[in-house]
Amino acid sequence: MPEQERKEPSGAAHPTGGLRELSAELTARVPQLLEATRSSGTGLELRSTLERICETAAELAHARYAAIGVVEAPGESLSDFITYGVPEEVSRAIGRPPDGHTGLLGALIEEGVPIRLEDLEADPRFAGFPAAHPLMHTFLGVPVRVQGEIFGNLYVMGKLDGDAFGDDELHMLRVLATEAGIAIGHARTYEAARQRGRWIDGSVAVTTALLSGGDADEALTVVAEQARRLADAAAGIVLLPAEGGGMEIVAVAGDRPSRSLGVIIPPESPVVAALLRGEEVFLEDSATDPRLITRLAERFGPHMLLPLRSGGRVLGALSVPRARGGRPFTHAERRLAAHFAAQAALALKLAENQRDRERLVVYEDRDRIARDLHDLVIQRLFTTGIMLEGAQRRTSVPAVREGIGRAVDELDVTIQEIRTAIFALQPEQEEEPSGLRTRVLREINLAAVPLGFTPDHRFLGTVDSLVGEPAGRNLIAALRETLSNTFRHAGASRVEVSVDATAVLPDGRDAVRLTVVDDGVGIPEGGRRSGLRNLARRAESLGGASWFGPGTPGGGGTKVTWQVPL
Repeated sequence: MPEQERKEPSGAAHPTGGLRELSAELTARVPQLLEATRSSGTGLELRSTLERICETAAELAHARYAAIGVVEAPGESLSDFITYGVPEEVSRAIGRPPDGHTGLLGALIEEGVPIRLEDLEADPRFAGFPAAHPLMHTFLGVPVRVQGEIFGNLYVMGKLDGDAFGDDELHMLRVLATEAGIAIGHARTYEAARQRGRWIDGSVAVTTALLSGGDADEALTVVAEQARRLADAAAGIVLLPAEGGGMEIVAVAGDRPSRSLGVIIPPESPVVAALLRGEEVFLEDSATDPRLITRLAERFGPHMLLPLRSGGRVLGALSVPRARGGRPFTHAERRLAAHFAAQAALALKLAENQRDRERLVVYEDRDRIARDLHDLVIQRLFTTGIMLEGAQRRTSVPAVREGIGRAVDELDVTIQEIRTAIFALQPEQEEEPSGLRTRVLREINLAAVPLGFTPDHRFLGTVDSLVGEPAGRNLIAALRETLSNTFRHAGASRVEVSVDATAVLPDGRDAVRLTVVDDGVGIPEGGRRSGLRNLARRAESLGGASWFGPGTPGGGGTKVTWQVPL
């Protein structure tokens, strides 16, 4: 008769005595048990501690397999699952670990008493083995407690001699579970402190990047990279509200960032709607959750999506997914990620305010230049023109009269050009047309102030009708990035901007091509390439490309080319 029927009809096993009642075999193994419990507490790394406990349990119980299931909090699913004796390829074939709610593992956590079985498949609580799982019969499991609460379960299966596990193994497993609980408690405390330190360091790095005054896209990429690293995730993604609704992916840290950069998640997405309301979203499996409506979710598993909120306003969102089959995010990880998102949002708001102040300084400078041009330069030109006309009337020499007339005409043209420049220096109005040509001219005029001159420009083809919104929006961002790099680094005296909507890609597809050429110092060897990488990512996200080279045949200056299909 199986032992659980003979002694414990419920399947629970209880040791009946103290150390004086230990068998000779168990007494002989006491030194090994003491050494095992000592070694289980020698490290503070939680995962390595759990692995040592599994190995020690299998050795002491003479078992083929051992495992520890870990719960983050009572009543929750297993947050981690460590095995010993199961080959890695078998673990991969088994797939997702047990959830800890059902079967014998769930009973260990729920009932909180040891369970010993001669044939686990005969027990009514047995929930079956998943595909590819090794066959096992004998089972011995004990709960693991940390500070009085059940942290998980420790169990062994498949005794090497084929017999059932006895009282000796139960005694040893209980002692090991007690000592393991203490060691695990220390490891969890250490792990939590270390995690908090890492997330704090990550927040500092993000704040520094956002407030450094550097490239905005690069700073957002830092947010994505830090979130991915700290959460041990497959990707880190930053989204910002899109002009037409929904949210646009503006920064990606992952294996294939260019595939998703620039993608707009429509406002119909339940997840986007929740994020824009300022709500956090946690998903167990992105690939199967109906709230995610894009194909980007197919290769991800557990997923955190956190709003970037500041002052009651949602500035954007942070998406941190793990790979398919990855371990779920713990409560501690969710809490730390939420703090990180709040810090990133604050830094994003401060950076936005800083850019607004810088923009205001530019506008004030442009207003001053416009006033000086209108009040001083134009008036002097008018006066000069009147003086020349008076001189023209007084002279009788035909050649002089003709020369003065040409000078007066040139002054009239100059006055008209200055008036055009004054109009361009005025801040753009909300009601202005938003065609691509107008937006390109606006960026050129904005760059004229820090450059000290207005870049030349030309358009090929009907850019407003041929270029769609996604391509146009990214082209403007690419132009802004290139002009920014030019006036910050190039030291150029001449810049040419070309937008060609009649371009053709090598594969024959129609395309729009942006070209920016300057006569500056060029791009030095070993110089920073972050802005150029941003251009390339934007182009690749739309199926295009971006590259750079010398701006002149002699090798001087820089020529940046950016093109995407129409």
